[in-house]
Amino acid sequence: MPDNTENTDEITRAKTGRQLAWVVALSALALMFDGYDLVVYGTVLPTLMADPSQIGQLSAGQAGTLGSYALVGVLVGALSAGAVSDRIGRRKVVLASITWFSLGMAATAFAQSIAVFGMLRFLTGIGLGAILATVGALVAEFAPPERKNRLNAIVYSGIPAGGVAASVMALIIDPSGSNWRILMAIGAAPLVLLLPFAIAKLPESQLWLDSRGRVASTTAQEAVGFSALARRPLAFPTLVLGLMSFSGLLLTYGLNTWLPKIMEDNGYGKGYALTFLLVLNGGAIFGGLLASYVADRTGAKKVVSTTFVLAALMLLLLPLGLPLAVLFPAVAIAGVGTIGTQVLIYGLVANYYPTRARGAGVAWCAGFGRLGGIVGPIIGGALVAAGVGGTTAFQIFAGVAVLGAVVASAVPRSPEETVVSVTIDDGVPA
Repeated sequence: MPDNTENTDEITRAKTGRQLAWVVALSALALMFDGYDLVVYGTVLPTLMADPSQIGQLSAGQAGTLGSYALVGVLVGALSAGAVSDRIGRRKVVLASITWFSLGMAATAFAQSIAVFGMLRFLTGIGLGAILATVGALVAEFAPPERKNRLNAIVYSGIPAGGVAASVMALIIDPSGSNWRILMAIGAAPLVLLLPFAIAKLPESQLWLDSRGRVASTTAQEAVGFSALARRPLAFPTLVLGLMSFSGLLLTYGLNTWLPKIMEDNGYGKGYALTFLLVLNGGAIFGGLLASYVADRTGAKKVVSTTFVLAALMLLLLPLGLPLAVLFPAVAIAGVGTIGTQVLIYGLVANYYPTRARGAGVAWCAGFGRLGGIVGPIIGGALVAAGVGGTTAFQIFAGVAVLGAVVASAVPRSPEETVVSVTIDDGVPA
């Protein structure tokens, strides 16, 4: 007679595999639009600064501050999602977030003033922050242990992939005149192209469902969500992981917002400036995926420290007048060490926390890290407004990368990682 248990196991594995594929694909596509929103502002910024008839007279300092409004929204959205996703589930937050940020991007395309543009950027950022903070927890709870870093890297590579898409679209659709509104409106596409599939195919995390049953029957000492982050053994790691994310996102947002402008001021034409942005994000995608493969074998902490150091070295090289044959690879490696490093950080954080606090942990690092994302564009704007050359700007960013490497090295060993290691040592598959 056929072994019904074996057949049932095969059916279960096939179903789990399909669910994992949908989770990874939908999460990566959703984060593409987070990355698109990040970079599209940098591509339209020269037009907004040069043409006051669009939303008003915009100085370099105002442009940097305006670029931070979306990041303030991301912070609010990430922390809000963390407060609820460990309690109401990942799926509901993801669906609401896709709807929210799509409507926000659509509305931003019609902004007629600096004030309205900034307000809509903030509101859009709330949805982007919520999706950013939730998908990492969702993927971590579906991914097998030996592929957690790679699958998280694939998902979070959606962010630099969105940056590449924004750069390519800006090369195809000249942002001058009112064309920048078309580029902003493209960010609303998930409402039509992604949301219906997410409603139909995105599953809830079984680990989260199981954890809700356990939490209901455990003692009050096993805290859930943000309250767990403030208690031992998670309090110190949460602080250090937040600082690490702060450094990574300061570099990510600072470079994506101001790299075209800084390189243009250093004598490179507008076409080259946008190409640098494309190379930066392209390097982040391929380098981040390669680094995640290494992280699954050696641990994400070591890899993050190494890529931060690589970023510092490349950033010091960029303003030295290198020939293009050397400069483009240097920009690509800088992308690995900045944006690619942040991709690895999201994976490290998502896999660091237990299920009962995973949503809050990812949200904390995404939200607190966004303070770095807020500071990055402001630093760039202040330097450009002061007429400071690219050398000083890149030196400051390199110093931040060194700080990130130091902080990453101070992250304690994850309790979750210890469990997996012991299981493997005992000869039982993880």
